[in-house]
Amino acid sequence: MVRIENSVITGQILQEKLGDQRQVELCPRATLTPSAHDFLRERSIKISYRELSTGSRSAPNIAQTVKPRGEIDKRDFTGVFCPNIVIFDEHDKINYKEMERYINWLIDAGIHGLYPNGSTGEFVRLSWEERQEVVRLITEVNSGRVPILAGASEANLRDVLRMSEFYAKIGVDAISLVPPFYYKISDESLFQYFAEVAEQSPLDILLYNIPQFTQELPLELMERLLPYERIFGTKDSSRDLPRLINTMHRLRAERPDYVVLVGCEEILFPSILMGASGGTIATSGIIPEVIVDLYDKAFAGDIEGARILQYRILDLINMMLLGVNFPEGFKTGVAVRGFDVGPARTSSTKEEMEHLMKVESQIGCILSDMGYSVRGARACPVTNIPPIVGR
Repeated sequence: MVRIENSVITGQILQEKLGDQRQVELCPRATLTPSAHDFLRERSIKISYRELSTGSRSAPNIAQTVKPRGEIDKRDFTGVFCPNIVIFDEHDKINYKEMERYINWLIDAGIHGLYPNGSTGEFVRLSWEERQEVVRLITEVNSGRVPILAGASEANLRDVLRMSEFYAKIGVDAISLVPPFYYKISDESLFQYFAEVAEQSPLDILLYNIPQFTQELPLELMERLLPYERIFGTKDSSRDLPRLINTMHRLRAERPDYVVLVGCEEILFPSILMGASGGTIATSGIIPEVIVDLYDKAFAGDIEGARILQYRILDLINMMLLGVNFPEGFKTGVAVRGFDVGPARTSSTKEEMEHLMKVESQIGCILSDMGYSVRGARACPVTNIPPIVGR
């Protein structure tokens, strides 16, 4: 058996130290990176943990304390949060290595925050354990570099609180929460639901309004929830700019620091211009450089520069959003940027698969026009549009 004393253990460390050994002993608080998990699983290596002097050991990869109320700086929840896709391997399991590479790429590209288990992360197609594993993986790869806002929407209040407690232990900064889905409930019951979560959650809460998939969150209800300090803001994916502006106008009248994030790429620029804190933008998972640049220009008052970028990304957004099963268009965009996204978690017809192949080619053309390198040869028309890379 090989003993490793490192506090953070990567796949490379294991490869260098283990050789042909198939057993390893780790120190009690060792943190295993996703590449280390892959290495251990692929080689069926048995792990044991050296006991503390008290005769017990703490669980690896779990923070020892829960953040107290009020510790989160709400200023951290500004800018572009990426609702990342989930990458699967050929066995339809989470691809740890490719996910690790993808998350690092997003952070290096300037993303201000990460948003796992959002709609783009197709959380409803993941098991309870997979939802936990995705967030655990991302917190480990992130290592505190940017804030993490994790979706904690579950089928019932009990499981929402269970997931929130798990997130708090592994270092998530706040949770995002939609209204209960499938069964529609009264507005009064909806108020009671969010109030109870706010009273019991160990993490701060961002309300998520997405009426395409759940019932709408009325502004009157959100105003009633303002006294609950755990609820610090909202993400609005209604695709309704007047609704977003009224949200900021009414809720910030009582809570000036109330965070409002837009979830719709097409109105990112006007939303920032009107005072939105930022956005959770699916396209930031494909062109993080452009979306961050758009936010920075809008925030800095570069009206013309931001407007050019806003119009420039519209064709790409529409290509990925329309005509294919969500979020397969966005996963195709990630693939064009050079990542192996793996199989889909939803069934597709032959016609849909053929359409998706056409979409892949068209996405490649759009990205080529923007000045980005794409994977594979593309038969693209010459548009003579100047690239935006490095603007």
